[in-house]
Amino acid sequence: MQRTKIINLLNSKQEIDIVLVKGWVRTRRDSKTFSFIELNDGSCLGNMQIIADQALDNYEEIKKITTGSAISVKGRLAKSKGGGQKWEIPAENIEIISMSPESYPLQKKRHTDEFLRTIAHLRPRTNKYGAAFRIRSELSYAIHSFFKNKGFKYIHTPIITGSDCEGAGEMFRVTNLELDNLPKKDGHVDYSADFFGTESKLTVSGQLSAEMFALALGDVYTFGPTFRAENSNTSRHAAEFWMVEPEMAFCDLAGNMELGEELIKYLVAYVLENCKEDMNLFARFVDKNLMPALENILTRDFARLPYEEAVNILKNAKNKFEHEIEFGKDLQSEHERYITETYFKKPVIIFDYPKTIKPFYMRVNNDNKTVAAMDVLVPGIGEIIGGSQREERLDVLETRMDEHGLSKEDYWWYIDSRRYGSVPHSGFGMGFERVIMLMTGIRNIRDVIPFSRTPGSIDF
Repeated sequence: MQRTKIINLLNSKQEIDIVLVKGWVRTRRDSKTFSFIELNDGSCLGNMQIIADQALDNYEEIKKITTGSAISVKGRLAKSKGGGQKWEIPAENIEIISMSPESYPLQKKRHTDEFLRTIAHLRPRTNKYGAAFRIRSELSYAIHSFFKNKGFKYIHTPIITGSDCEGAGEMFRVTNLELDNLPKKDGHVDYSADFFGTESKLTVSGQLSAEMFALALGDVYTFGPTFRAENSNTSRHAAEFWMVEPEMAFCDLAGNMELGEELIKYLVAYVLENCKEDMNLFARFVDKNLMPALENILTRDFARLPYEEAVNILKNAKNKFEHEIEFGKDLQSEHERYITETYFKKPVIIFDYPKTIKPFYMRVNNDNKTVAAMDVLVPGIGEIIGGSQREERLDVLETRMDEHGLSKEDYWWYIDSRRYGSVPHSGFGMGFERVIMLMTGIRNIRDVIPFSRTPGSIDF
């Protein structure tokens, strides 16, 4: 007999003569002639109540079942005689698949996020983290649905690369050289002896590769893991994270901003419609303001303003900022949150940043001081999307590469794309974990990715 998932049974319209469920025991309590077992199989937040009658052959063993144990139950799906649930299963047979010892760390009490990070292999069994990772799954599907419906092609960009997209140099090296016996040439590591014959790294972005496909297929996106060797221990940064990166041919900065706003609103609407039970948990226990905040995103147009205006707003603010702001400096998290949470009280798109603080591939504006870049900022999180119109002019691109000290030989293929049929095009990167933080009210990136990778942390 095939098992039925608990989510399907809880949504049943009628009683069912015989069902098979399997899962993990959340709690067990005994009465005089019965045991009541709360069973969860991860398919949803809700548990199925199992009634174990003392007439069962192995009732004495059933009375020893502990929290965390795995069991299999056959019985009739019946309307519950007690309060608190619609359905229950009076068991006809209970098989103990695995008995969990009393040392099982997830007992029926509140556990701190810090503690649960130390047992990240078990935390998906808690209500909060089970809900968070179900929402993560649904949001992944929603992203693919959004781009599929808009005619985008999904492409897979390389994880191992020889290109530094951001020009920041904070990348993990990939090598099969023997680290205890590195080949040297002129006092430096001789990467010609390495697997690829040159220095290679884990990618910080699939953007440059995605641009090549946008200039052939029109509208494309990539959605995958990216890596940054940035020694940062903030609540918003991780060494391994996931990025959603669309690239669009024949698209300017205005079209780029429109797509970013549309995508965020689509994801908010999707999760509110399709993850109601799990979202209610976060609204009740994690962030009391979660639902109004998401409705604010859904129903209001995002504010749009040039970087220079944003700087002036911050300069005139009564708030005392830890980081001083002036034209030519990047906005810090405190600045982004002031603009979204205090000044506009809604999401904001800031555009036309100084070219001195942005990468080489962003299109230089006519003032020759700024580039056609944009960041989408949301309350509670700050930056959630960063993108730009890409520099399609060969001569300007090469000048920008010279300014950044980049080798044209390393980027010969990227330059080629501006030589053969170059067109205006745009794209952005959206941090997937930050989207989940926005949707759940969770404020630490370590708690929205299954096994976080941060400085000094490589467990699990």
